[in-house]
Amino acid sequence: MKLEVDRARCEGHGLCEEVAPHLMHLDDDGELVIDVEDIGEAELEAARAAVRICPVAALRLR
Repeated sequence: MKLEVDRARCEGHGLCEEVAPHLMHLDDDGELVIDVEDIGEAELEAARAAVRICPVAALRLR
């Protein structure tokens, strides 16, 4: 699976980074950077939590 961010929706709240810091981070400009290209079984629950917690629904798993 892949974690995708809709840049037009993302407001840089950082909640996703808090629940999955090993998968993503906010850069110095407040832009979300996905650090893991392919989400494996070990990361899947954290990725799902990040998708759920986003207040503007800017993340999705495909």
